[in-house]
Amino acid sequence: MHLAKTFAATLLLASAALAQTQIQPQGRVYTADDYARAERFMNYNVNPLVLHTVTEPAWLPDGRVWYRDRGANGTSYILVDPAHASKAPAFDQAKLATALTAAMHAEPALDPQHLPIQAFNLADKDQTVAVVLHGKRFDCDLSGSGVCKSPEPAAAPNAKPSGGPPETSPDGRRAAFIRDWNLWLRDLNTGKETPLTRDGVPNYGYATDNAGWTHSDHAILVWSPDSQRIATFQQDQRKTGEVYLTNVVAGHPELATLKNPLPGDKDVTMIERVVIDLGAKAEPKPRIVRLKMAPDQHRSSLCDDISCQGSSGWDDVQWSADSKSLAFVSTSRDHKQEWMRLANPETGDVREVMGETVPTFFESGNGRVNWRYLSKSNELLWFSERDNWGQLYLYDIASGKLKHPITRGDGNVTQVLGVDEDQRTLYFLAVGKEPSLDPYYQLFYSVNFDGNNLKLLTPEPADHTITLSPDRKFFVDTYSTPTKPQMTVLRDSGGNIVQAIAHQDISRLVATGWQPPVPIMVKARDRQTDLYGLLFRPTNFSTDAKYPVVDLVYPGPQQGSCGAPNGSRSFTASHRDMQALAELGFIVVCIDGMGTPGRSKAFHTAAYGNMADYTIPDQVAGIRDLGARYPWIDLDRVGIWGHSGGGAATAAAMFRFPDFFKVGISESGNHDNRVYEDDWGEKYQGLLVSNADGTDNYTAQANQTYAKDLKGHLLLMHGTADDNVPPVNTLLVVDALIKANKDFDLVMIPNAQHGYAAAAQYAMRRRWDYFVRYLGGGTPPHEYEMKPYAEIQKLLAP
Repeated sequence: MHLAKTFAATLLLASAALAQTQIQPQGRVYTADDYARAERFMNYNVNPLVLHTVTEPAWLPDGRVWYRDRGANGTSYILVDPAHASKAPAFDQAKLATALTAAMHAEPALDPQHLPIQAFNLADKDQTVAVVLHGKRFDCDLSGSGVCKSPEPAAAPNAKPSGGPPETSPDGRRAAFIRDWNLWLRDLNTGKETPLTRDGVPNYGYATDNAGWTHSDHAILVWSPDSQRIATFQQDQRKTGEVYLTNVVAGHPELATLKNPLPGDKDVTMIERVVIDLGAKAEPKPRIVRLKMAPDQHRSSLCDDISCQGSSGWDDVQWSADSKSLAFVSTSRDHKQEWMRLANPETGDVREVMGETVPTFFESGNGRVNWRYLSKSNELLWFSERDNWGQLYLYDIASGKLKHPITRGDGNVTQVLGVDEDQRTLYFLAVGKEPSLDPYYQLFYSVNFDGNNLKLLTPEPADHTITLSPDRKFFVDTYSTPTKPQMTVLRDSGGNIVQAIAHQDISRLVATGWQPPVPIMVKARDRQTDLYGLLFRPTNFSTDAKYPVVDLVYPGPQQGSCGAPNGSRSFTASHRDMQALAELGFIVVCIDGMGTPGRSKAFHTAAYGNMADYTIPDQVAGIRDLGARYPWIDLDRVGIWGHSGGGAATAAAMFRFPDFFKVGISESGNHDNRVYEDDWGEKYQGLLVSNADGTDNYTAQANQTYAKDLKGHLLLMHGTADDNVPPVNTLLVVDALIKANKDFDLVMIPNAQHGYAAAAQYAMRRRWDYFVRYLGGGTPPHEYEMKPYAEIQKLLAP
């Protein structure tokens, strides 16, 4: 072509392009003020605006109950006396702070309104306060000016530190702890320490909880009621496979080696059950009694660890009231079979009482193990979902035969909170038993052992959190909904209100323009099942605008997208960063899809053996429902993000539904459960089965299998020191994307573990930027700086 003609043609194309640019609407340019306005709705900014939030009520031995009341100036410790229907400050916080400062040589001095008290007890007409701070006990005499001292004996010179917090005996005289793979005993009066075992060696130690992603030094054990025996185990992981992590440092890195069994491994972590008899004399003469049975799987009847409490205790082991027999439940490797057994702690003899086998996975409750050894009547309270709902059943221990069901009908018993063997009455939380209410609202009930006299004790249409007194005469009831703040009352065992305790004050929060989320109900993929969730809109929302949608997803199976195991239907001022993100011009939703807990067993196991489902078909169906219902939702601009299991679900959504989800942010996802700890995959996907062609039943569940189908914008994040979901999970996806010649974005956070900690603010800012740029079509402010992590920790501290 002639040069002049070429130049003219080029000029004409450039002019056309310029004209097109000028007539197209320009994307919004966000400022730092826009981000700051959004950040105002983060928990560290809104939680302090909510007053009189009641947290962690705790009953004292004398029948009174205390709680933390978070007010405008800090936290107050309030004492409630049910016998007199009264409440008052538990102690003089200013005097206590001064006395503790002196005893601890604390610099700076402790703030009376921000005392980090973990627990306390009262004596001497409430003039003596025994408090626990940072794991250490102080006895404080407040009768005069205030003096505190620690009753704990000083450590002996050159003494080895214990491995973790000690487990105190019921009589309060002794405590057990781990040291050098063995279990030790400390006399709390003298400080004398005695080894209870001597044959513990690395990876074959006593009471250890360090298989898979859990690797703590807490002692996993159960004291007998008479404080003379300890039920625990010797954990064998000598042949268990390992995972390796290195730190990011200028110089030679350190190698972290973690025992981490994987699905399909021949050798996995096992436990050998033992009872340690301390003897009846003051000086312990320990005798180890090994239970006469084969090694057990490192499993729980409820969660994906041997102990579900997270730090101490052993959920599936219970002593008789007279300390003469030990009940426990063993779980098969694939969680499909349970055996309830009784052991003689003197001889080690074991008898199988009963068992249950299920086609998918067995769980003994929702957030709490619900079976109970009723030694007084020689009966067993058993939890089962055999009729598609979580119900309670009564068994005869002697014969192992079912006596009768206790609960019936739709709805799940979630947690047994109290058992009165003398009155033969149970107290439990349940969901879904009141047809007119949100099926995720927890309510409190009582029922007789024979199944009669089922009574709803908390009739308010809300989500109830219960703290039952040890004698079961009273309970603290804190109830709320996602749109209505807390009300806390004291009730008697019949559900009658004895005393109003506190009413959460959100007036300061509302004054900022804050608004609650909108509860939503949509249809699942089958167009029949109702799904529930929450929807967040900008505070300057307009029905005339068109908003892109961001879906926060968590696929379960142990919890849903909207939060805790039962969907988190209690009031909170901030749901992660959902409202903050909405402020940037998005509609943000969470939908609890099929495969998550809190509903029927069929609902919960909808994705069993097909973990790649990740509830994504339900997310698509639900969002489409919302788009048909609300014209201000833009179904052509849908994004998705999640962390951990939600990170895996996000990648799956971007690969398998690439025409629906345009932008995804996948954080720390377990993208291939063959490289995640065995207990998780083998419970929810099944045991690994290899095929003749080299594939297996996990291959189709691995996200890298579908990476070639990516069309939209995908940001992958992972911490390089993640000891929960090792970073290889994300790198397998990265490898597949590179091989498929796909564009994507990657942020690897050096030395960060699963939750990112100090880097969490950076990760959130990058998340906001990504959605603003690629889903909203805007330009984010350059490197907006979120509130520093250290400052956030101070704001959220008690």
